Amino acid sequence: MDCENCAFFEYDEDDETYYCSIDMDEDDYARFVSSGYRACPFFRNGDEYAVVRHQI
Repeated sequence: MDCENCAFFEYDEDDETYYCSIDMDEDDYARFVSSGYRACPFFRNGDEYAVVRHQI
């Protein structure tokens, strides 16, 4: 998965950088970092038109 296409990848104007805005607590983050995920389990396609293209 590519973070740049994720709906949770947001730009922070104050810091002038992108970050992941998924709401994780410390336990969730520890499980995520220590697991062997090959792809992010929280990825959600940020392309709003993907559903429309799929229906056509």
